[in-house]
Amino acid sequence: MRIVLKHTARTSTGVSSTRARFWFETIALVCGIACAVALLFAVLGAAAGAAAEEPESGQVGGSPSTVPVRLQSFEGLLTDTQCGAKHSAAMGKAPADCTRACVHGGEQFALVDGDALYVIEGDLPMLKGAAGQRVRISGTLNGRKISATSVFKT
Repeated sequence: MRIVLKHTARTSTGVSSTRARFWFETIALVCGIACAVALLFAVLGAAAGAAAEEPESGQVGGSPSTVPVRLQSFEGLLTDTQCGAKHSAAMGKAPADCTRACVHGGEQFALVDGDALYVIEGDLPMLKGAAGQRVRISGTLNGRKISATSVFKT
């Protein structure tokens, strides 16, 4: 009777080549699946972005950026978003100084016109020069924000 022993190749670390091949194939399969899922997400994201840019059916005109912007004129008190039209007398500062101090502290310039308060964007030196005074501002209105192109004291 003859006994045949099956010999398996071993690597220098003592792991059989069939076991090493199994792990190599498993890791390659997992990496391939991860790449396929990433590609799927990229394609879906690109499709969603393209769909968001298309105008809805029945909509007239193009995107809002193609609509001509119209300059408007606004009058009121140039102040800041914290104080509004009522500056704190406890600070002991004039309205202009109070406005500049609040803006320096992180508040934004604002225009008070009656009960309406508009946030003002524009050239800071131009706005600081008219802070705390009645002004006429030319600019474009977007919601409650005015992008000022000019400021004149009235």
